[in-house]
Amino acid sequence: MMFPFYISRRYLFAKKSQNVINIISAISVIGVAVGTMALIVVLSVFNGFDNLIKSLYNSFYPDIKISAAVGKTFTTQTPSFQKVKHIQGVSDFCNVVEENALLKYGDRQFIATIKGVDYNYAKVCGLDTMIRQGSFMLEKDSVPFAIIGQGVAYYLAVGLNFVNPIYLYVPRRNEELSFDPNEAFNKMFIFPSGIFSIEEDFDEKYVIVPISFARNLLEYKDEVTSVEIKLDSTCNKQAVQSEIQHTLGKNYTVQNRYEQNKLFYRIMKSEKWAIYFILTFILIVASFNIIGSLTMLILEKKDDSFTLRSMGADVKLLRKIFLIEGWSISAIGAVIGLGLGGLICWLQEKFELVKLHGSGSFIINAYPVDMHFIDFVAVLLTVAVIGFITTWYPVKFITKKYLSDIS
Repeated sequence: MMFPFYISRRYLFAKKSQNVINIISAISVIGVAVGTMALIVVLSVFNGFDNLIKSLYNSFYPDIKISAAVGKTFTTQTPSFQKVKHIQGVSDFCNVVEENALLKYGDRQFIATIKGVDYNYAKVCGLDTMIRQGSFMLEKDSVPFAIIGQGVAYYLAVGLNFVNPIYLYVPRRNEELSFDPNEAFNKMFIFPSGIFSIEEDFDEKYVIVPISFARNLLEYKDEVTSVEIKLDSTCNKQAVQSEIQHTLGKNYTVQNRYEQNKLFYRIMKSEKWAIYFILTFILIVASFNIIGSLTMLILEKKDDSFTLRSMGADVKLLRKIFLIEGWSISAIGAVIGLGLGGLICWLQEKFELVKLHGSGSFIINAYPVDMHFIDFVAVLLTVAVIGFITTWYPVKFITKKYLSDIS
């Protein structure tokens, strides 16, 4: 088994009579290395953005969300919900009321979603870490305050001056249609205490208010539209979710963080696969140089093949020699590419060499990087498979054509 490796190694590094073969082999190595490096760098940067976006989403979405399977509102003043609070693994419990409302600030108007939350909200989510202006304050001395999204603040031109309040309008419940706004709508006002910024979908949609304020505006008593739950980091989250669902029954929908953002996670996964396949296709094109290099090498070493055949080597052994050489070209390129890719990612992660254009308006200043061991393994296997295929074709068919007369 060592003999084919020995011969292929000598063929790979020895000087050929035709210098162009060495050049093509070097180009093949460089092509595979560059393609491998690109795969590692792009996948690692994508992982960085993936983690960043997920962390932003996780600051708004809870570990578990309970909503009504049928209808919009429900009450938590039932024995089953009291049991949920005492399930092992449930850390914090927050009642939520959501509804669309018309916001008016000065002469500007905007439709947003008011989200009424209770005092546990800061423990359930991480919104308090996303405050860009002001502070995370929902109530002070029994006076309610609002925390608004940066997009909502932009459209309304809201300032945190505690002089001009935001007026909120929602249709009255159980009222007949009226053309008089004073009769058709409930109207309340509230002062903003802070502005948060997570992501455009949230920033242009939500206004966070105390749940008592939201209930007064919507004419609710003890109803909620959902319940958000924080789980212990050490618990089995899937088991806790199943236990909550079993406790509440089929009248309620219990969703984990993935299920609340199923479309988002699917898109992120499909984008990564798309990037992987595009760069793999580029790597396949770059590996075509190996076919040219092996073809010329087989023709040049025809006399050597005749000598080896005279010494007892069969065609299968000759093919193995050239197959190993072609695979060696891919392996060398893969190792170099993995090393360079890992080095570039480490340098970017450590020194933030490549900055984001207009980074002053972003949460981060440079492209995020997160290297995963599984990506290195996947890229190495991909290069190995591509290298085998691009090597197997010329070895099988070209040796059959040009070495068939060796006897």
